[in-house]
This record gives sequence, C-alpha cells and structure tokens, in this order.
Amino acid sequence: MTATGGPRRVVTGRAAAQLRACAPALLGYLAVRAVGVLILLVNQHSVPVLTRLGTLWDAHWYTDVATHGYRDDIGVYGVNGVPFSTRAFFPLYPLLIRAVTGVLPVSAPGAALAVAWAASLVAALGIFAVVAHRYNRRVGVITVVLWGALPHAAVQSMAYSESLFTALAAWSLHALQRRNWIRAGVLSLLAGLVRPTAAAVVAAVCLAAAVELVRRVRRREAEHGDAPAWWRIVLGAGLAPLGIVGYIGYVDHVRRSWSGYSYIQSAWGTQFDGGMGTARWLDQMFLSPGSPPQLLNQVVIALVVVAYVVLFLLALVQRQPLPWLVYGATILAVAIGSSSTDAARARFLVPAFVLLVPLAAGLSRVRSRASLGVLLGSAAVCSGFYGVYLVFANSYSP
Repeated sequence: MTATGGPRRVVTGRAAAQLRACAPALLGYLAVRAVGVLILLVNQHSVPVLTRLGTLWDAHWYTDVATHGYRDDIGVYGVNGVPFSTRAFFPLYPLLIRAVTGVLPVSAPGAALAVAWAASLVAALGIFAVVAHRYNRRVGVITVVLWGALPHAAVQSMAYSESLFTALAAWSLHALQRRNWIRAGVLSLLAGLVRPTAAAVVAAVCLAAAVELVRRVRRREAEHGDAPAWWRIVLGAGLAPLGIVGYIGYVDHVRRSWSGYSYIQSAWGTQFDGGMGTARWLDQMFLSPGSPPQLLNQVVIALVVVAYVVLFLLALVQRQPLPWLVYGATILAVAIGSSSTDAARARFLVPAFVLLVPLAAGLSRVRSRASLGVLLGSAAVCSGFYGVYLVFANSYSP
C-alpha cells in the first residue's frame, strides 16, 4: 500500500503544482475572452451570436466538410472563374467536428464551436508553458492575456481553425524546449493537417533539429545522461512535414496535377505572391495621391501588420530562441506574402504568439497590478468592440 501510494501522491502533487502554476494564465485568458463574447451578446443583431460564430464565412465550409466530406463542384466560382473546392480546407478540424457530432447531440456548428473553444484553452496553456519556460510565469501570463485580447481575437471564439493550429504549434515548440523531438515532430505533423501555415512549425522543428545535429557533430558529444539519441532528433524532423506534405500530395493526386492544391487555392485568392499584393494594398491606402478614406477594418489591419513587423525586429534584437524566430518569421511571411483578401492578413497573424513576447516582457516591468490590469482590461474591451464589427458589420471574411 505504501509502495504504490507514494509515487501516486508524488504524481498527484506535481499535477496540482502545475495546475496552480498555469491557473492565472488560464483564468486571465477566460476573462478577456468572456469580455469579448459578452460585448458580442450585448450588441448582437438579428442573428444570435452563437449562430453567427458557428456559421460565419470559413466556419460554414468547415462544417460543410464535416457533414458532406470534400466536394470539388459546389457551384460557386472564385477568382478568374476557378471553381471553389472544399479541399482548400485541411482535414483535421472537420474530422474533430464530425467526431463530436458522432458522440454528442449537437449540430455541426455547435460541435465546431466546442472544438474551437476547447482548442483555444489548450492553446492558452501551451503559450503559457512555452513563454514561462523561457522567461517566467508573469511574462507567460501576460502573453496569454495579450493573445486573448488581440484586435482579431474574436476569431478564437469562432468556428475557425486558428485556435486548434495555435494549440498544436505552441505545444510543438514546448516539446522542442524540453528536447522531446518525437513529440515535437508528431505535433508538427498534426498541425500540418490543420492549416498550410504549418510550414512555420515544420521549419522551426527541422531547423532546430539540424542545428542540434550539427552542434553534436562539431563537439563530438557522446550520448549520455538525459541527451536524446540522435535517431530521435532525425525521426522528429522526419515526422514534422508529413502532415502538410501528405495532404497537399493527396489533393494533387485527386486533381491529377502536380499543382492541384495551388489551383484550388487560386480560387480563394490565397496564393503566395511574395508580398506584391500587400504592397499594392498599402500603396492604395496611404501612398497613392487622392487615396480614399479607409474603413476601420483596413486601418486596423494595416496597423496590426506594421506592429507585428516591429515586434519581430524586437524579437531579433532580444535574441529570442531560434525556433521562435523561425516560427514567427514564417507566419509573418505568409501573412504579408499572401495574395489573400486584406481582411485575412491580420487573422493569419493570430497564431504568431511568440511575437507578442517582447511586448509582454515590457509590460511585465509594470509593478502596479492595478495599472497592468487597466492596460490589459482596456485592450480586452477594445478587442471586444472590434469583434462586434468583425462578426456583425464586416462584409469580408475576418
């Protein structure tokens, strides 16, 4: 009795300690998102808030895939007359929606919201774990709250895949910190089944693995102690790209073309153009003579993109960990280099939580809890009201 009870008590004690450590981050995240949802409820229009969150724009397509499977001919045409195909949406999120509807008496939109909300909590815990491991708990908590109070944080409460992707990305980066290469590779593989921006996670895992292997060769380190065997590093790096490469390869196979997935994406206007579309958009907004007055959404998106560029430069100056820099740079490159609609650029940056760390580190120096609470609370309120615009007034996909 004593022999088995001792280890169990130790495990239980560790779990309780970990829960106490992350509780402020989780509660802070729940608080700021509750503010956002409450503001939506107070300002809801003729369509109920939950209905809107579960069916808005891409949410409709995710639930369509979950309900009907992939379809290539849905009678809708996009850019240059290219027909829409639901294969543009990666499969893991719809599969989870279908799994929930299979075990619970909920509609597909309800299941989609349940998965997204649960994933957002897992993401918040992952963000805290990653940042607290590098800095401290205070910076970790502030980063999580900032993530929940982003201008486009309403996306985290929608039936979108950003929260699921962020959760997998954050815990993959955490696995790298713990030198658990296989876990990092598996989580990267899963992220590659959620969004094409998983290329950022793949790049972080593979580059970190390459650096570790080169370091070992140069130092001719023997594998001893807690150092992982070299084959674990190679296996983790090999697993990392299988999700995104496998799905894109599957679409190419179904379309009978090496560029099948790219062709499908062209209908949605989300191809990579090296930033030409972003440059034209900014020129039309601010630089061209006689630029028309801009909508609130366009101004906010432009400010968000510029802010993330500045934050990335600060991250470079602060010499943040290489996987963080690679992940953040790739997400930033995708957002800026995509030819997608202007409204989607800031949404693409939602998973780039590592770029919030310089701001969080700066705010952690504010010693007055009241002052810090006012700052973060104000950000949450502003995010909530902007969320009303995104959910009810915006004519474009957020």
